[in-house]
Amino acid sequence: MLCKRAFLTVFGVLGLLGALGTCPVFGAGWKILPGHVPRELSKLTANGQLAATNQLRLAIGVPLRDSTGLDNFLAQVSDPANPNYRQYLSPAEFTSRFGPTETDYQMVKDFAQTNGLTVTATYGNRLVLDVAGPVAAVEKAFHITLRTYRHPMEARDFFAPDTEPVVDAALPVADISGLSNFKLPHPNSYKLSAAQQKSVTAKGGSGASGTYLGADFRAAYAPGVALGGSGQAVGLLEFDSYYANDITSYESLSGYTNVPLANVLVNGVSGSPGYSGISGAVDEVSLDIELAIAMAPALAKVIVYEGASQNSILSQMVSDNQAKQISSSWGWSGGPSTTTDNIFKQMISQGQSFFNAAGDSCAFTAGAGSANGVDNPNLNNAPSSSPYITQVGGTTLTTGTGAAYASETVWNWGSGTGGSGGISSYYNIPSWQTNINMAARSGSASYRNIPDVALTADNVFVVYNNGQTGGFGGTSCAAPLWAAFTALVNQQAAAAGQPPVGFVNPTLYAIAAGPNYSACFHDVTSGNNFSSSSPSLFSAMNGYDLCTGLGTPAGQSLINALASGNNTNALIFAPQTIAAAGVAGGPFSLTASGFTLTNTSGSALAWSLVNTSAWLQISPVGGTLAVHFATNLAASLTATASNLAVGNYSASLIFSNATAHVVQPGVFTLQVSQPMTVSPTNGFTAVSPVGGVFVATAQSISLTNLSGNALAWSLVNTSAWLSVSPASGKLVAGAQTTVTVSLNPVANSLAAGSYTANVLVTNNTGVAAVLPFTIKVGQPLVVNGGFETGDFTGWIETGSTTYLTVGNTAGYVHSGSYGTVLGPYGAVSDLSQNLATTPGANYLLSCWLANPKAGTPNQFFVQWNGATIFNQTNLPALAWTNLQFLVTATGTSTPLQFGFRNDPAYFGFDDVSVTPLATVAFKSSVRAANNFQLAWNTTSGIVYQVQYKTNLLQANWINLGAATTAQATTLTMTDTNAFLSSPRKFYRLIVQP
Repeated sequence: MLCKRAFLTVFGVLGLLGALGTCPVFGAGWKILPGHVPRELSKLTANGQLAATNQLRLAIGVPLRDSTGLDNFLAQVSDPANPNYRQYLSPAEFTSRFGPTETDYQMVKDFAQTNGLTVTATYGNRLVLDVAGPVAAVEKAFHITLRTYRHPMEARDFFAPDTEPVVDAALPVADISGLSNFKLPHPNSYKLSAAQQKSVTAKGGSGASGTYLGADFRAAYAPGVALGGSGQAVGLLEFDSYYANDITSYESLSGYTNVPLANVLVNGVSGSPGYSGISGAVDEVSLDIELAIAMAPALAKVIVYEGASQNSILSQMVSDNQAKQISSSWGWSGGPSTTTDNIFKQMISQGQSFFNAAGDSCAFTAGAGSANGVDNPNLNNAPSSSPYITQVGGTTLTTGTGAAYASETVWNWGSGTGGSGGISSYYNIPSWQTNINMAARSGSASYRNIPDVALTADNVFVVYNNGQTGGFGGTSCAAPLWAAFTALVNQQAAAAGQPPVGFVNPTLYAIAAGPNYSACFHDVTSGNNFSSSSPSLFSAMNGYDLCTGLGTPAGQSLINALASGNNTNALIFAPQTIAAAGVAGGPFSLTASGFTLTNTSGSALAWSLVNTSAWLQISPVGGTLAVHFATNLAASLTATASNLAVGNYSASLIFSNATAHVVQPGVFTLQVSQPMTVSPTNGFTAVSPVGGVFVATAQSISLTNLSGNALAWSLVNTSAWLSVSPASGKLVAGAQTTVTVSLNPVANSLAAGSYTANVLVTNNTGVAAVLPFTIKVGQPLVVNGGFETGDFTGWIETGSTTYLTVGNTAGYVHSGSYGTVLGPYGAVSDLSQNLATTPGANYLLSCWLANPKAGTPNQFFVQWNGATIFNQTNLPALAWTNLQFLVTATGTSTPLQFGFRNDPAYFGFDDVSVTPLATVAFKSSVRAANNFQLAWNTTSGIVYQVQYKTNLLQANWINLGAATTAQATTLTMTDTNAFLSSPRKFYRLIVQP
């Protein structure tokens, strides 16, 4: 029986960890999980209880098996003097050594399922388990009541537990995300007001009103750097999605090629822009992607991780381990989280760098309980104080000619909006930060100080929200810029055969304490984080400060220092690979004129080069490099390259660091291409009924000689049904000729079937192209048009498939054994195919439609090549009806699409066909007495109408008799007494479906 049922599932919005609240008393066999009750609840009265049937999504954190061992390993992997320095773990190795045990993870799964919760996602690190279930099950599992309250600062209600969750003491659970939506994730970005936009011009960017766009950031912070992030991926943590056209528009405005984007959806989010409902969220995602590309335009890809729970997103990032540099421009509530920190530690162990926007509220006043404390669990500051990531503050940049760096000051718009800095009340000061005299900077010698570094956070041009443009500010801008800058570092490290830089803080602070600080950083000494709530904290000063940290990157010097990782004998050459390309015999072009060899160590290095290729020349081949000096090596091709056959060649370049006896390889690639171009590089596909006329019969092919020498050429054709003309010839240098490949009469005598043939275009250097030709005789263009496979084989289904099926239900089959039953409701769904067609050819499109039961709303439409040719809504009850359309193809692949919706009932749909129509061509005329007999080429089974005029200036054609169905490939019509009725007539034949 065909039936439908409407249903509604309500999902709770992500809630984040709250502050400690009141809890009932439990015995020793239980444990309380603090930090889930928002502090504000002590001042609020509940206005209701969350409906028991509402669905919530939770992320349950599971503790590490060896936290102490992991901390020891992280100290080793960050210590240049330790053998484990930058010897990173794979995700599987991390889990095996430090992650929760399989037994612990299974115990949490069993706990969830026993309490009526469904496991929705697991992660390889076993640190997080995603579950979903009704409110009643959540309350029972964690011994809480989820109440609703009116939000004290926002125009909405929120839900939260009135007591802290309680679980069995033996259950390995660290914390739970999703029990409250008091504070939603917050993007750390702001749009410039009209007044602010007008004041930007003096700053010197190339975007609208002087805002900074594209290569402006490279000109300021990576001037002259050839690195573009090649081979590297930047990962972005996001709580919403974006419009892809905004990114391509930004790239176009920046003069960049498109960087591939990969979307990873977590927590079951839709991936549609705006799904979070958070103000400014869609803008934030575009901003992050665009600024990552701005600093590193040659990235292999940007991976956009979209979800609702930060711990779920972070777990996916470490499990994938594809992006070695990650950025987050969001703050979330809950303060420090054990699970979040454990995932950050895993990132360090795997060599992943995480950059976090420090915040946009000026100075954080000390103390977790203070209104603006960095660790206040009720503010969206997390994870700003975590010592396991790099916290990024903001600056206002001023540039000179060509966006060259001029100066910077602390970003501070006033009224409490500016780059954040402060002191954690939770985390002790990390060892790598103890080399700074914090007392002189109003910082702490006992607790973590932020930020670590800074970058542009003001006057930034963004394309956002489906085509809007404007200026933005916020540390949201600075974090992805730093991640992309690290991609440049990791590209150079990879070129030298070195591992990624990983967690950069220990190296950054070591550089700052050494003699190269001024060469590696722009030290920002102007501005402050003052606001009305904090009128004296903090000021910029020489060296580290709690406004901009160590400062902003100073290009290649910092890249060298980070990539070398304090290696005292580091010889870096870039680019690692140079390529040349050309046609056999030349000419050739090089992607770069040579290499740059840089000494990134603290002492002079002697070097030499070994080159074993006869077709490549490098100069010079050796020398000595002073500390932090670079030399250029010129690359050129010898005469031998002109004698190489078509193919790909590579030359290994061995750079030897004679001081440290370290050998580093480089590669020079040469592509020698075919000197003759062939266009187009594909043949045609022709279709015809058996014994009929083909809709495509010939194709012209252009041959061009790109080389400096004459080329003898020929076309090799082994097919009996193809002809080529001319079949051979000779092209002088730079010349072009045209040949024709066409069907011959043999094609018209072929039996039903599909036939293919390859025509080879050759010359004295080899095969220039292989041209495929296909003819289909008596073959249907539509695959499974009658649905006789019993399913949708050959068809593409789009939209809801809940009430879309192939079956043998009576009333829904027009012919054969099967038909389709179409009943999607609420929105239109589609069935489509891409058909192999011939440009310019005509076709008859036919299908059968029935609507056994009347009812509204309903809709059925037909599209050919994207154009709607039939569209009707609220169809009445309808017996099987044949819909026919004359259509024309414009390309070799034509989409055919049917759309349908039937809320109260179902359509029947069957027997879809697309038949090629032979070009109507006049064949002959014969006079017999006063009668005139006419004959045309036609397609069997198609209805035609003969028409005439006695004067071509007449407005209308006159039908000659009734429409006639062609019974063969020739249609004959007799005009009786034609010579008696009129002295002259003009005739034509038209298709009449």
